[in-house]
Amino acid sequence: MIRIIASDLDGTLLLNGKQELPEELFPVIRRLKDMGILFVAASGRQLSNMRRMFEPVKDDIAYICENGAAALYQGRVLYEDAFDPALVEDVIRTAWKKENTEMSISCLNHYYLRPKTEAYLAMMRDEVRCDYKLLGDTCHVPESCMKMAVYEKDGADAHLRFWQEHFGDRCKVVTSGPAWIDFVPFGTSKGKGIKRIMDILGIQPEEGAAFGDEYNDIELIESVYYGFAMETAKPGVKEKAHFTVQREEEILEKLIAYKGDMGEVLKACMNIVKKVY
Repeated sequence: MIRIIASDLDGTLLLNGKQELPEELFPVIRRLKDMGILFVAASGRQLSNMRRMFEPVKDDIAYICENGAAALYQGRVLYEDAFDPALVEDVIRTAWKKENTEMSISCLNHYYLRPKTEAYLAMMRDEVRCDYKLLGDTCHVPESCMKMAVYEKDGADAHLRFWQEHFGDRCKVVTSGPAWIDFVPFGTSKGKGIKRIMDILGIQPEEGAAFGDEYNDIELIESVYYGFAMETAKPGVKEKAHFTVQREEEILEKLIAYKGDMGEVLKACMNIVKKVY
């Protein structure tokens, strides 16, 4: 029986660039909680942004934020990872010099931004709706940094190699969306977050399910037995998953109908779930 479900947001629950979760998801999460199934939001986004998105159920779920750099359960921070400040300054300098590249620096409660354009600042403020502070002309971040991200407007895949060649020996560099590349400390992942929560609750991998679409989701879906990749997921993500699916919500609704028995859900959903061989 399933006891925990972890889900990525962008590209998984948030499709086609949407920034707001579907309203019908919230009663589903409440039903899962009533059944003893914990829902975990797992994202590269900041905690405050995620809590706003899940406002109707914000205290009913657990959080893995900043690609696993921090995990929170019942209002308690379970752990918080951080970068060497010298590395943070090096990435900021490189991003500032690189044409058409924008970036953000993630601390637990807000981002630090050094925007080159008003368009990027407006996107972060009005679309992503992050809490932020401006760095001004400095590359020094006065707080502990847990994640960095660069925004490549013409596509993350075209620039991933550049960033991996420059910083791949000092941290993990992965795509986290069509235009985003994330930098996370070695040993940090969404998988680390879900494992910590599962350890606290005494949940076994066969009692868990996870959904994702990007390379930063691989450790997450590998940490549970029922690992789902979206049909639109990157090829390498599909290779690591046990199943592929078009819409996560269909699985969640079936899981409620079959009282947490994922085996029965998969039998009933053979037309919408593909097993990965």
